[in-house]
Amino acid sequence: MTTPDLILAIDQGTTGSTCLVVDRDLSVLGRANVEFPQHFPQPGWVEHDAEELWGSVTEAVALAIARAAVDTGRIAAIGITNQRETSLLWERDTGKAIHRALVWQDRRTADECAKLRDAGHLDAVRKLTGLVLDPYFSATKLAWTLRNVDGARAKAESGALAAGTIDTYVVWRLTGGQSHVTEPSNASRTLLWPLAGGGWSDEMCELFGVPKQVLPEVRSCTAKMGETKGVPGLPDGIPIHGMAGDQQAALFGQACFDVGQAKCTYGTGAFAVLNTGKEIVRSEHGLLSSVAWQIGDDVTYCLEGSAFVAGAVVQWLRDQLGIIDNAADIEPLARQVEDSGEVVLVPGHAGLGAPHWRPDARGLIRGITRGTSKAHLARAALEGIALQIADLFTAMAADLGRPVELLRVDGGAAANDLLMQIQADVLGVPLQRPTMLEATALGAISLAGLGVGLWPDTSALESAWKQDARFEPAGDPDAIAAMVGRWNEAVERA
Repeated sequence: MTTPDLILAIDQGTTGSTCLVVDRDLSVLGRANVEFPQHFPQPGWVEHDAEELWGSVTEAVALAIARAAVDTGRIAAIGITNQRETSLLWERDTGKAIHRALVWQDRRTADECAKLRDAGHLDAVRKLTGLVLDPYFSATKLAWTLRNVDGARAKAESGALAAGTIDTYVVWRLTGGQSHVTEPSNASRTLLWPLAGGGWSDEMCELFGVPKQVLPEVRSCTAKMGETKGVPGLPDGIPIHGMAGDQQAALFGQACFDVGQAKCTYGTGAFAVLNTGKEIVRSEHGLLSSVAWQIGDDVTYCLEGSAFVAGAVVQWLRDQLGIIDNAADIEPLARQVEDSGEVVLVPGHAGLGAPHWRPDARGLIRGITRGTSKAHLARAALEGIALQIADLFTAMAADLGRPVELLRVDGGAAANDLLMQIQADVLGVPLQRPTMLEATALGAISLAGLGVGLWPDTSALESAWKQDARFEPAGDPDAIAAMVGRWNEAVERA
């Protein structure tokens, strides 16, 4: 009889779904990524079709297993990580979505958030949830869907609809509609979950107009979420045991288990997260407090800052401006010049997140001269990504009363050596890049393996973390200060 000894990880991201088959030594046996369409009905609106998203998951699962060339009977558990605040409502009896998912980047509820702020609700929201009133989060997205789909609110109040972030939807589909669940790291990004625990907040559900009966059950990150049923290419009965939102999963995958350890993930957006342990640190500088993970009854918290556009600005240079043919081309192009020629690119294409929280901001290019080239724009784009992250760590240092001394990096754009060196220079601290850049998936793998007992505790995961490269600060302090000054002036105008 085959002994289950493998983990299947599903990393459902903003632009695609990645699946990995990994053994107990954390060796990747099979990997696949399948992209799916992005829908932009209006400026500032970003949507995902639920069936297209699910199709990318099943295709990636099948490809990863085929490439691993393993018996599916060896899969001990499935771990899931996901784009977080993206929100969806579907019919319980048919599983059909009542509207496309509203993606975390979607800004259509900015006016609603402004009205709630003007009405004086910000302090109560921040105190209870650790978040701010911004269209980034799930509650106003769910409320918008309930208002704008005919009959949706009546169906929701009758219990006919289910709601959730994408982890919840993926589990629903994996289990054939048997499990409607989430876990605290995702729940804490909805504006509906009290950081101190105690279940979905009646106060917040009433404020945002989201009936509690549509919301999922919340279990710990390593709890059993359900079993597979009717999934193409997978046998029934595989347990789903590890789940966390992508950025918290990356913190876990980067083995940042101790207070003060931090990571930054460079994907479509860029997300800096710092472990604050058992303490809820309330930010005074525009950061967010969230649940990092819960194992059993033990909850670990984190501080987070998000830059909405990071790798997406490289996609924009490729797809809209045609400056590069492939995302990987940006590094050699940017290396053609020693600096950006004082050009500043603020990646405010989807507004500015922490610590600014300006949903009305827009992307900006400043300082163009007759001598500005494609290479200068490419370099300015990389600098813009790094400077956004520097803003986040300045805020973290202010909240902590001390600077972060080391940063672990991951995500697709972390493979860009020039970007990582610029990041080390503007932060003034060393960066560590692991051999496995897919730290979000690794977090899901780790949580699932802990859940089914493949690993006894986190010490085994910590010892398995391996460094690929280290980047030491090497920039000229005067040049860095001038760059930061130009950046701050440009951000004010974005």
